[in-house]
Amino acid sequence: LQRMLSMAVEVDRSPTCSSRKIADDIFPFILNIPLRSQREALLNTMESQLLRCRLLELLFQHSCDVPTTSSMSLDKILYFLSHSSVLPQFQDETATWQRWDEMLQYLSLLLMSYQTFPLAEHLRSSLSDRMDLIVQKAKPRLQDSDDISQLDIQLKMNYFISRMQEALGEPLPLQIQEKLFMLQ
Repeated sequence: LQRMLSMAVEVDRSPTCSSRKIADDIFPFILNIPLRSQREALLNTMESQLLRCRLLELLFQHSCDVPTTSSMSLDKILYFLSHSSVLPQFQDETATWQRWDEMLQYLSLLLMSYQTFPLAEHLRSSLSDRMDLIVQKAKPRLQDSDDISQLDIQLKMNYFISRMQEALGEPLPLQIQEKLFMLQ
């Protein structure tokens, strides 16, 4: 399935458009996956970085009280950090800190996926155009919203940590502290 999804994105003339369509079709099914381990298995084994990025973007858009309409960028990831909440349908019998841990896991995965597709492989271009870009050794274009400062990151992280500590009402578990450090 993962290979077929990856090929469906890759062979299309517009990988960005096809990944959006496929993600829109798959997203309701992800919301109905009952166990975290199953959701993570699906997202971690996804071969198409572009498709994984789109699915995670939809997941975080769904968890925001006020979704943003901006295109995917580092600034949008910071927006998700500040405005996302733990998804209500994923609130089973797991402890509250584990739900925050899952959210951090998905934020890290989104960041890794996003850094892979626009900055490394020209995945926004069709397969035939991509070959030309590789031969020309063209650098992918960064978006204006990818230019974020260290201060922006620190402020958003501090706000996120305070939100999480307020929700948990206790010191952050070591596992969460490690993920926060890695994300930052």
